[in-house]
Amino acid sequence: MKSYLKYITVGLIIAVGGAIFYNKVYVVKSTFATIKPTKGDLVVNIRGIGNVDAKNIYNITAQSGGKINEIFYDEGDEVKKGDLLLSIDAVDMPLLVDEAKASLSKAGHEAKSAKETKEALEAQRMLLESTHQRYKKLLEQKFLSQAEYDKAKSDLDNIDAQIASSKAKIASALSEELRLKKSIEALGEKLQRFKIYSPIDGYIISKDAELASYVLPSSTIFKIVDPKTLWVRANVDERVASELKVGLKATIRLRSKPNENIPATLQRVVAMSNAVTLEREINVGFDVTPKEFYINEQAEVSVEVATYKDAIKIPSKLLRTYKEKRGVWVAEGENAQFKPIEILAQSDEEVAISLGIDAQTTLLVLEENKKPLSDGMKIFR
Repeated sequence: MKSYLKYITVGLIIAVGGAIFYNKVYVVKSTFATIKPTKGDLVVNIRGIGNVDAKNIYNITAQSGGKINEIFYDEGDEVKKGDLLLSIDAVDMPLLVDEAKASLSKAGHEAKSAKETKEALEAQRMLLESTHQRYKKLLEQKFLSQAEYDKAKSDLDNIDAQIASSKAKIASALSEELRLKKSIEALGEKLQRFKIYSPIDGYIISKDAELASYVLPSSTIFKIVDPKTLWVRANVDERVASELKVGLKATIRLRSKPNENIPATLQRVVAMSNAVTLEREINVGFDVTPKEFYINEQAEVSVEVATYKDAIKIPSKLLRTYKEKRGVWVAEGENAQFKPIEILAQSDEEVAISLGIDAQTTLLVLEENKKPLSDGMKIFR
């Protein structure tokens, strides 16, 4: 009797355990959620990761070395074209300009004085020329001695020499005036090199010098970005780069604004690939310049390369490979069946199907904690 009860107890335990396993384990692992394909437009995008940059970033350099006297702008400031950014100590250059101007004034006075002298000498020459002509006739008529005529001729030659000398002084003074004017212009241009102006309307992203510091010629002091040329330099796999064409619509998602898709346009596809990463650089420009931006901020770009209208779509996560065929698992009655499919197009999240299933197909949603499927396996829904 006792042995009989023992067998009954063991049988009950096994039955209860089997029921628990069936209902709590087997049925749970064999129960799958299902969904139907949807119909609609599928937008295919190519994505890439990169950094905010700009097509035009200007390195503002010093044309002449020296100590910085004044800096009028700082990193992060907006500037307008023609704004004075800083001035460098010109040392004795202004003094040289003043000396050249004084010499120019002196040369002008000398030229004026020489002209006045020439005019006075020319007036005297007219009288001497008249006397010379009159003495010449008197000499011919024997009413004048040769000595008196020679003196009149000598006086005329002497005044001609003085006039020639005055003309030479005038020419020399005018030449000096011209030289000094050019010298002053050159000094003025050199002086301008000690003042640095903004070449564009822009935004200062870097300042590499401080007040009273000494800068060398051609050393960079500011970097100014043209906000109108702001873009993202991103990299994409070269296998899909051939689908990218300048002018395609795109979006930019900044790391500081992860939930905002900023309208953009593909502006450049770099012709050379990276031989190490096997990627190609693309430049995606903002359609509207952001009010706030940060050069080198990480950003994700998405370029729209194609749109498929009214397509049958399924989530990408449902795609599986079974017996070397690409397809999906579907529910047919109480059994699972694998359906091979032909893919029309695929985005990051969805797949457009051209053949294999229709809008009425019941798709199985696979999860890692579920039992692996096989053709004809019984399932619960």
